[in-house]
Amino acid sequence: MKVSHSFSATSALFDDDNLVSHAGLVPVMELARSTGVAALLAKRVDLGTTRVASAGANLEAKLLTVIAGLCCGADSIDDLGIVRSGGHRRLFDRVYAPATIGQTLREFTPGHARQLNAVMTRSLPAMCARAGLLPTNGARVFVDIDSLLRPVYGYQKTGASYGHAKIAGRELLRRGLSPLIATLSAPEYPPVIANAWLRAGRAASGAGAATMIAQTIATARRCGAAGEITVRADAAYGSAEVMATCQRLGATFSLVLRTNTAITRAISAIGEDAWTPVVYPGAVTDPDTGALISDAEIAETTYTVTPLSPHPITARLIVRRVKAHHPADTDTLMPAWRYHSFFTNTTDDTITADINHRAHAVIETVFADLIDGPLAHLPSGVFGANAAWLALTTISHNLMRTLAALTSSARLRAARGATLRRTLVAVPARLARPARTPILHLPRHWPWHHAFTTLWTAVNTP
Repeated sequence: MKVSHSFSATSALFDDDNLVSHAGLVPVMELARSTGVAALLAKRVDLGTTRVASAGANLEAKLLTVIAGLCCGADSIDDLGIVRSGGHRRLFDRVYAPATIGQTLREFTPGHARQLNAVMTRSLPAMCARAGLLPTNGARVFVDIDSLLRPVYGYQKTGASYGHAKIAGRELLRRGLSPLIATLSAPEYPPVIANAWLRAGRAASGAGAATMIAQTIATARRCGAAGEITVRADAAYGSAEVMATCQRLGATFSLVLRTNTAITRAISAIGEDAWTPVVYPGAVTDPDTGALISDAEIAETTYTVTPLSPHPITARLIVRRVKAHHPADTDTLMPAWRYHSFFTNTTDDTITADINHRAHAVIETVFADLIDGPLAHLPSGVFGANAAWLALTTISHNLMRTLAALTSSARLRAARGATLRRTLVAVPARLARPARTPILHLPRHWPWHHAFTTLWTAVNTP
């Protein structure tokens, strides 16, 4: 492909007031209105007395401007200016400048950020009802909880401290802030974010997990999850407190436990005849024999957590073992195994329980989505502003998932956030008003015009 015209240095002019770079913001903001996000922002978020008198005024419009910018892919406060270009200010009322928004975000405290969390948890049921984001037929819903460390490089960000991060399989200390995030998902239903808190980088991964899980289970019930709810997490969350919370609220759990001598004894007591070979979805086929290459074996035993406490918890310890790889030409007398175990009180058979537990990795796709978008970095030096940014990020994530579901496209329903922004939001258009009737002229032969038309009809049909 090559340029078909000869342009001069003065051939590019930024002079059109009717061009819109992100026409997909129209259905996004309409969804924010119809699912109650706008009303909840006006009702539940109040900064009270602010250092700058005007910072707390018109909060609803300012926060909706942030959400619109995040849906366009903004990862800094300055990036929010994208929604003020061209015809955007003709399409939307009260679009605020990045400087004004930054001034407002810096007035937020962690307590004010929790008000935004309340907006997120209370708007999610409406989004689920509007677009079917979670099953309501009694099917199982999974709660996944995990934390990540977002690195920071300056010394001005409040709350930043050294925490543990894993890079390329190696544990190391890194300076940053640590969001704790819980998601809701089900098979064939991409995950939505049900809760998110920002914490200091040094915060333990499992700090506050039981409280967040309790809130997330309540949110799942409001979203229509009438069947079994299973909480999945790694070893940082395998505590008796988390298990007791799940049992108290009628949920099951599937949690990794930190390895100790008692667990090692329980695994050693499993007889050789109890191990069953297991083949996972996506196993590689041997080109010579046609057999699936899978040297994993699985077994289970009974295990009790805190056996000496007044309320011991007894459930199934499911163990998967995989042959350890040795260097070439190494003679071994007996095969060596690597063991991976988790603790669960579900009633699934052993293999199904193991496959379901390994699907906990779905939360990593959410993290990748956020890091590839609004959480590319945390934009402010003020902790409360960054906590508000995280809460608004989760609202925008759920809005984008709602947007994808309303296209009725299975491909877009499971697509990454970057794909949704490229195909559904970043649609160029020209705004016209013949006979005072607003019309967006969109590009002919847009590859995703069928999905966009379906979405547009769904959002604008009473």
